[in-house]
Amino acid sequence: MQRTLLIIKPDAVKEKVIGKIISIVEKEFTIRGICMKTLTVEEARRFYKVHEGKEFYEGLVQFMSSGPSVGVLLEGENAIHKLRELVGSTDPKKAKPGTIRNMFGTTVRYNAVHASDSPESARYEIPFYFPEREA
Repeated sequence: MQRTLLIIKPDAVKEKVIGKIISIVEKEFTIRGICMKTLTVEEARRFYKVHEGKEFYEGLVQFMSSGPSVGVLLEGENAIHKLRELVGSTDPKKAKPGTIRNMFGTTVRYNAVHASDSPESARYEIPFYFPEREA
């Protein structure tokens, strides 16, 4: 079994689609935790440090610290890869029909969700929402 992190971003929280997104993922994964929090600017900077220096970094940090987000700790076979497929392309316009970003995202920045992209990312990201849990 593998664990991964899904974040329902502030845009999706504002649009009140948390339940719809969770109902999609719980069909495929076991939910091990749910946590709503508003990231501080510093937390958002650390979370997205891999993108530091890129043109979109500051905007992403500001967006992710602009309101509450929901961390969902998921578990399942090959969970990271399967969740990335379920989430879809970063650009909702390019995401396959039926993916979360296709259904709930509007732009590359406002794309409804984040999903860990590797075991290393999951181990790094999970403690931002679940400090007491292991990846």
